Amino acid sequence: MPRWEPDARERFVSAALHLFTEQGYDETTVAQIASRAGLTRSTFFRYFPDKRDVLAAGQETLSALLAAGVAAAPPTASPLEAVAAGLTAASAAMTPFNRDLGPRLEAVIATSSELQERALLKKVGMAAALADALRSRGVADAVASTAAELGILAFKEAFAAWSDGDGDELAPLALAALDRLREALSQLT
Repeated sequence: MPRWEPDARERFVSAALHLFTEQGYDETTVAQIASRAGLTRSTFFRYFPDKRDVLAAGQETLSALLAAGVAAAPPTASPLEAVAAGLTAASAAMTPFNRDLGPRLEAVIATSSELQERALLKKVGMAAALADALRSRGVADAVASTAAELGILAFKEAFAAWSDGDGDELAPLALAALDRLREALSQLT
């Protein structure tokens, strides 16, 4: 087996999701994932500490992209306009690979309470990254937290629609979802 492959991370994620779907999360081993990916078990551990982390692959990158988009927003941008910039930045990094894996990932997560808990923690981490980026812009804590949560809800809704085949690009779906949530929020008062 080759020692290094340029797409090893994606190969591990794809192999794991196929195996989790075919035989279940609990029944799948790291050795099986590595074998299906055509790589070694030790290579797997260079990318992931355990098989659970395969399902959170890219979380740090996504969080960083969301935060970078907020930081790059114009200084005059409102908190939700800055969140929209973060959603646009993160959406631009989503590829057909991400789109294809979305439904399978959700199906696998639905089979395990451990994985559902992990998915919720992933969303909390992304919201924290967004809120921290907003606070760095001088946004008050409660406003930053609320705007960040709305951003994550919008991203989740848009990603689900995009994975189901709605639209060619994720960014317009995310921005439309954020607008719907902004409208819903205005109706709460």
